[in-house]
Amino acid sequence: MVVLDSVGVGELPDAALYGDTGSNTLGNTAMAVGGLKLPNLGKLGLGNIIPILGVPPTEQPAAAWGKMAEQSAGKDTTTGHWEIAGLVLDRPFPTYPEGFPPEILEAFEQAIGRKTLGNYPASGTEIIAELGEEHIKTGYPIVYTSADSVFQVAAHEGVVPLETLYEWCQIARDLLQGEHGVGRVIARPFVGEPGNFVRTAGRRDFSLEPPAHTILDVLVKSGIPVYSVGKIMDIFAGRGITHGIPTKNNQATIDGTIEFMQTKDAPCLIFANCVDFDMLWGHRNNPEGYAKGLQEFDERLPEILEALRPRDILLLLADHGCDPTTSSTDHSREYVPLLVVGEDVRPQNLGIRETYADTAQTIAELFGVEFTCSGRSFAHIVKD
Repeated sequence: MVVLDSVGVGELPDAALYGDTGSNTLGNTAMAVGGLKLPNLGKLGLGNIIPILGVPPTEQPAAAWGKMAEQSAGKDTTTGHWEIAGLVLDRPFPTYPEGFPPEILEAFEQAIGRKTLGNYPASGTEIIAELGEEHIKTGYPIVYTSADSVFQVAAHEGVVPLETLYEWCQIARDLLQGEHGVGRVIARPFVGEPGNFVRTAGRRDFSLEPPAHTILDVLVKSGIPVYSVGKIMDIFAGRGITHGIPTKNNQATIDGTIEFMQTKDAPCLIFANCVDFDMLWGHRNNPEGYAKGLQEFDERLPEILEALRPRDILLLLADHGCDPTTSSTDHSREYVPLLVVGEDVRPQNLGIRETYADTAQTIAELFGVEFTCSGRSFAHIVKD
C-alpha cells in the first residue's frame, strides 16, 4: 500500500467549509504545466478516475480504479492515514491560527529551560530565514505552526544537537494532549548561515497514538507482520508496525518498498508514504515540481509492478490533497485516487468510495482477520 502524499483528485462536497472550493491537485497540476506524462499510471487507469490533461482514459485498465471520500473531519496527514487504517475521527485535531496559548508555550519553555521564538503560523523555510539569526545568537528554539494541526520546533544543528531537539519535541508531545492534542509535533533541524539556511533530513514526527485499534494493530496481533517505509512509523506512533525504515525522499521510499517486497515473506503488509509531493511541492505552490515528481514516480512504477509476486496486491492511493495551483499553501479537502493491481485483481470501476476506511476493511478480508470499521470491503475484485 503506497500513499502518494497529497495527490488529491478533486474537491469533496464539503470543500467550501474548509476553504478549498475548486481544489483538484492532480487535475489542476496537469492544466498548469500543459499536461502530465504518466504512461504507466495511465495504463493502470489513473485517467479513468478523473479527466487529467495528458493522461487519457484507457479502454482496458490494468487495475481496478476509483476514488475515495474522507469521512473524518479534517484534511491532515494523520487523519487521512488513520482513516486508511480504519480509524475514522468525528472531530478534527486542534489548530492554532493565532499561535499557541500561554499555558502551552510557557509550560514548554519551563520544561526545556529556555525561551522560544516565533509562535505563529508560517512556512518552515520562511520562518527560519526570519528568525534563524536570532536563534543562533540566543539558542532559543523557533516554535511555529501551520494550517495543519502541528507544533513544529526548528533549531540549527550547530546550536542545538539533534538529540536535544528530539528530547524537546518529546516534551512537547507529552504536553500536547487532550484539548491541545495536536496531530503531530515535528522536529525541524536546519543548517547554514544567515541568508542561506537549509532544512536537513533530520526531521522527525511525534504523533499522537491512535485512540483505538487500527487494521495495523490487528494484523500484528494476528501474527502478520507490518513493514513501514517513510513516515508511516511516525504517523502511527510506532503502533501496529513490526519494522519500519525512515526515508529522505520519494526515491528512497520506492527503494525501501521494493526491498521489502523482494525480501519479506508473505503474508505481510508493506505500508509506504511518498512525502515529497506534499512537503516539497504542494505546500510550496510549485506545480512544475509536483508534475516532475509525479513523472519520476511513474518512471519507477514498472519496478514496483515487476516486484509483485503471485497473489501480491498493490494499492496506490493518497491521504488528502494539497493543490499547488491555489493561493493556499494548506492541504485541500479532496477525493483521493484508488488503484488496485495484481495478478489476481479483476480490473473494474470501484466507483466513489464513501470512506478511506474501505481499504482497511478490504485488507482485513484479504488477510482473514477479524476487524470491523465503517469501511466497506472491495475484496470481491480479487480472484479466489
